[in-house]
This record gives sequence, structure tokens and C-alpha cells, in this order.
Amino acid sequence: MRCYIPRRVASPEEQRPRPPLTTTGRPLDVHVIAIGGTGMAPFACLMQALGHRVRGSDGPLYPPMSTLLASAGIAPLLGYDAAHLEPEPDLVVVGNAVRRDNVEAVEAERRALPLLSMPEALYRFCLADRRPLVVAGTHGKTTTTAMAAFALHELGGDPGYLIGGMPLDLPASWALGSGPRFVVEGDEYNAAYFDRGPKFLHYRPQTLIWTSGEFDHADLYASPEALLAAYRKLLEQMPADGLVVACGDRPEVRELASAAPCRVVFYGVDGDNEVRPLAPPVEESGRYRCRVVGPAGEAELSPGLGGLHNLENAIAVWAAVAADGHHPQRVADALGRFRGVARRLQELGTAGGVTVVDDFAHHPTAVAATLDAMRRRYPGRRILAALELRSLSAARSLFTEGYFDALSRADRAFLPPLFHASRLPPEERLDLEALASRLGERGTPTTIAADYDALLAAILAAAQSGDAVVSMSSGSFGGLPQKLLAALRERE
Repeated sequence: MRCYIPRRVASPEEQRPRPPLTTTGRPLDVHVIAIGGTGMAPFACLMQALGHRVRGSDGPLYPPMSTLLASAGIAPLLGYDAAHLEPEPDLVVVGNAVRRDNVEAVEAERRALPLLSMPEALYRFCLADRRPLVVAGTHGKTTTTAMAAFALHELGGDPGYLIGGMPLDLPASWALGSGPRFVVEGDEYNAAYFDRGPKFLHYRPQTLIWTSGEFDHADLYASPEALLAAYRKLLEQMPADGLVVACGDRPEVRELASAAPCRVVFYGVDGDNEVRPLAPPVEESGRYRCRVVGPAGEAELSPGLGGLHNLENAIAVWAAVAADGHHPQRVADALGRFRGVARRLQELGTAGGVTVVDDFAHHPTAVAATLDAMRRRYPGRRILAALELRSLSAARSLFTEGYFDALSRADRAFLPPLFHASRLPPEERLDLEALASRLGERGTPTTIAADYDALLAAILAAAQSGDAVVSMSSGSFGGLPQKLLAALRERE
């Protein structure tokens, strides 16, 4: 069992060996605890496609994960119950949202059933005999992973992939593929309650795209140095014939990646990168284009997604995919056809002259990038920003200045209560009232609502024809953007 960079010492119970999984080449009966997660559901579909019999449990599920599982013929059991382990499965795969005291986990441990975390199982069943292309970093993982999978798909590479979101231009968020590549998002979050190390340490990349190393997940990593130590472990795993495509515009990435035991190519918009624009990128209605140069040659690159951050993501994918021998311009052309991933600056619609956009941003840097992209996409319009600080990390006071700087980019801001306020001591908890007061003084009037219904009412009261509203959350946000658009249509 791996246990990298723990915030606490694992108990003897957590350190005990887990029963080995023995296979005879026959299909397995696999039970997945927390099967409805954005990574767990496509993993379950992959296992089903491999010929295994997959079942699982979770709380109430909603589209798109419920429909994704249904399309694979998987009907999750509702809730958690020890009886769900009947008949006894050959393997139990545990999601990282599952606590040690989950009744199914307790029962699986009592029966000494083979347990694997999702990343362990993904490597064992899908990655071990492939050439993994792993995308890691604080920002842009899902979009960049989907970009890489789409480009390889368009170029006839028939890649396997697992994407932690719903790509708009691929049949699903997963595929087995028959080509040598398997593209996967390398999450730095923990693998399972019995494996507190990051998921990406299980994936053994042959090619690694590293976008950023900014501090996040303060609930798991005690300091920025602890998070960077995890990335250092990932780099140390690289094979001698591997390739690291690293963002050279970020000092923390450049410093660590330089010590990788394989070839390293730095990308970015700055001139000291090996892969870079030949001239400053040209912006047109929020989208950027440039002539990019790198070891594989040159190409005209005009990504289908807006925002300078997505140009950087596209440059990284261009470098990684062209390094596989694909024609540089054909790679660039494929990236120009990529439309993105659901909930990444996804325009849901316009009603009464108000445009509603849904986005996954939750880290201060991502919130700032989203609001900057909104300004460029909707020039001259008033930008209203609703932000849910949903994770334990986002709700911490250490990110106060970051959120203040990010939300200052909006014309108005709307905040619900901290999602996990009760799980944080007062001295570590972000002070919403103080943040709202400072934003108001800075020129961004900010409303703190008591609940989702009050938040929706406040945005409806403020929204005027010509406005663009962006909803930002790492979770469902109570269905806020969909409810807002429906209410605007009713009002219209």
C-alpha cells in the first residue's frame, strides 16, 4: 500500500495488508462503492466493456452519470448496505469519497475481500499494457485530457481514455480503444481511505503533461511544499524513454520538471520555452490563434475554445501528440475542432437577454481565468458571478486574498454559505462577510444568500437584459444554472 505525503500517520488498521486479487482470466464480479462519481462511473463502464460483471452503490444519481451508467447496462443500488455484497464479489473497488466507516467498506474488510482503489484498478486492468498519456496539474486537467483524447481520436489513433467530465465531441467520457495510447486525468487527490497518496502515482505515465503546480487541496496537503513533493514523486516515476511536456511559464513546474529522468519539453507563451508561439497570440472574440513552433515543427494553431489558458492547454497537447509522429498541422487542425467539456465555460442558453454560463472553476486562479474569459467572450456586457465554495480546501481562509482578487473581476458577485463550514475550525474558515464587504468597497457588490433558493432569487432580481451570468462550483450547486435559465424563460 502506498502512503505518500500524509497529513497524519496511518493507524495500524490502515496499514495492514489487504487481501491480494487473484485472477484466472475469467470475468470478475466487481462491486464499486460510490459508483456515481465523475471518475468512478466511466471506470465502471470500462470494466463492463472489458467483460466483467459490474455492480455498485451510491446515493441518488442524476444525469449525466446516471445516464452514462444506464447506457452501459449498469443499474446502481441506492444507498449503502452490507447486504449489497451478496452475492460475494471477486473484487471491491472503493471510491475516494468513501469513508472508512462506510458500512459496505466495513463489511468488505470483515470478509477480507480484495479491495482496490479506482486508480489501482484502472492501472491493473486498463493501463498496464498501454502507453499512458497522463495530464496532471492544479488547473486544466479535464479539458486538456479531453483535448488529447479528441486529437488522437481524430487522427485515427483509437485511444483509450477516461475523462473526469463529459466531452462535447466524443461519444462518452470513456473508451477502451485499441491503439497504444490510453489518456487519463492524473488527479492529485487521494486514492482511497486506505491509500492517502495521490491518484496519479498509480498511473505510470509514458508521456506526462504537467500544466501547473499551484497550491490546492489544503485538506490533504499541509503546505505547498507537500503538494510539490507529490509531483516530484510522479516525475521520478517517469521511464527513461518517457516524455514530460511541462508548462515552462510556471516557475514551480520548470524547477521540478528539469530534474525528470527523461526528456523534458517546456511549453508556454513566453519566449524561453521550446514549444511556443512564434509571435504574440492574436485574440478574436475571446479566442486566440498563433503560429506555434516546437521539436516536431510548426503549425497554425487556433483552438476551438476561448481563453488564453486554453491556448496554453492546446499548445501542450499539440506538443505531446505531435511527438507521437502525427503531422503537426493535422494535430493543430484537430484541436481547432474541439468544442470542450460540459461545465467548462458552457453556455447553457439565453432568456430575456440574460446569458447563463456553467463552469467548474473553484480555485481562485481558475475563477480569475473564467471571469477573464467571460469578459473577452461577452465584451461590453455586465458580468454576474455566482461562486460556491464547496470543497474543504476552497472554504479555507488561506485563499481569501485569491478569491478577493478573482471576484473583483465581476460586476456583481453572489455567494451561498460555505458548504463545509461545520467541518472547519473558525480560525481556518474563510470569512464570507468580510470578503463581501471588501469586494463591495472595491466596486463589486456582493450578496451572501442563506441557501440556494435565496441565491436564485437574488440573481433573478439583479439580472437585466444584456447581462451574462456565470455559475462556478466543483459540485452541482443545487442545479443553480439550470434553474436560473428556466426561471428567466418563465419571466420572459
